[in-house]
Amino acid sequence: MNVLRPTLLTLACLLAQPVMASDLPSLGDASSALVSPQQEYQLGRAWLSIVRGQVSQLSDPQLKDFVESSVYRLAETSQVQDRRLEFVLLNSPQINAFAAPGGIIGVNGGLFLYAQTEGEYASVLAHELAHLSQRHFARGLEAQQRMQLPVMAAMLAGIVAAAAGAGDAGIAAIASTQAAAIQEQRRFSRQNEQEADRIGLVNLEKAGYDPRSMPSMFERLMRQYRYDRMPPEFLLTHPVSESRIADTRNRAEQYQPGGTEDSLRYQLMRARVQLTYEETPGIAAKRFRAQLDENPNMDAARYGLAIALIKGSQFDEARDILAPLLQKAPDDVTYNLAQISLDSAANRLPATALRINRLLELYPGNYPMNQARIDLLLKQRKIPEAERALNELLKRRVKDPDVWYQVAEVRGLSGNTIGLHQARAEFFALVGDFNQAIEQLDFAKRRAANNFQMASRIDARQKELIEEKRMTEEMLRG
Repeated sequence: MNVLRPTLLTLACLLAQPVMASDLPSLGDASSALVSPQQEYQLGRAWLSIVRGQVSQLSDPQLKDFVESSVYRLAETSQVQDRRLEFVLLNSPQINAFAAPGGIIGVNGGLFLYAQTEGEYASVLAHELAHLSQRHFARGLEAQQRMQLPVMAAMLAGIVAAAAGAGDAGIAAIASTQAAAIQEQRRFSRQNEQEADRIGLVNLEKAGYDPRSMPSMFERLMRQYRYDRMPPEFLLTHPVSESRIADTRNRAEQYQPGGTEDSLRYQLMRARVQLTYEETPGIAAKRFRAQLDENPNMDAARYGLAIALIKGSQFDEARDILAPLLQKAPDDVTYNLAQISLDSAANRLPATALRINRLLELYPGNYPMNQARIDLLLKQRKIPEAERALNELLKRRVKDPDVWYQVAEVRGLSGNTIGLHQARAEFFALVGDFNQAIEQLDFAKRRAANNFQMASRIDARQKELIEEKRMTEEMLRG
């Protein structure tokens, strides 16, 4: 989806407003910062909508659920005060993760490929949450007396460009017009990096992880990219040096051993990501078979092989591969979702329904399982039930554009034209296309002209979006 190229250019080409030296805050003084926490929150949401409109995302409910739950686990023991977090899972095999101002957490699929244990994965996110809690993004402006909110917008645009791969002329223009400011500001200072490492280590230990996972992750990345002329984006913005590794290693060794290093669930999610970036399910199946040949008790490899076989329509073998996992852990959500996927693909819908209903009794609020139920209802052509189930899911995931996109599809199938336009409006608002969002509500109002209460509600929501659009544009112009 590339609906926001002009917005991205506007965002990056804004001019900074002058700031007098007397206006500069003391380091870390959030109350007198050049950019207030509320401005960070608003700007972060504006930036998130741009990312969603510009960059391909992973819509796998299981991956999204894992990222969200793992980050909330870290956030609970972090110094982050504002827990109104929102997430974006980018469809990129390159290692990267970031915590943008306002509580925006971004994770590339590639983080799962490079972080070989859950502890290493968590160490990256704990480090990013430390940047967020210490407001390093806003504090970086203190070194630039003539840079204010618009430069922060330009810096965020630079992250969008990096995530998108900087592959077209529009993004190239960003690089040429704002290269110096973005390049300098996006590189956290050595002091900030050390502070994020230190606070991240504390957070890891409090959240129950082994802090030694952080230096372990840094060491492997340094070995892998020591001689690369173009290291990944994460290492460009977070340079790893021998002294930094030594410092984190020394600090980590001061903690008592015993924290979590890895988990089976992380390895299962990692297998899903590995399959996503294989050329074909057949190639993935060969790799997982080789891992099983080397270690027949490697459950994550067995799971990955089963998923690859399902994708390759080899249902009988997939069922045989899955059976030992389900026998070992009959109530495991991930294994049951694999069996649900298998039964659904093989058109064994009654068995699919029985399994989903049993698991929902155990885990009624589980997002991936509820999504599986909705997918089954749609396959059964039970459109009204699917619409009701989606409306329930919306109560918990009202800021999820994937859910709103499906809501629009289902409302269209059910003949709920007004609801279709309302859902489309919410989807477009979440991906930053306010013009289309407002237009969709125009269509909805026309359809609801004979229903005064409904038309009034639609009109009120449209006014909210018009105001949100105005504030966003005003904020980004500085």
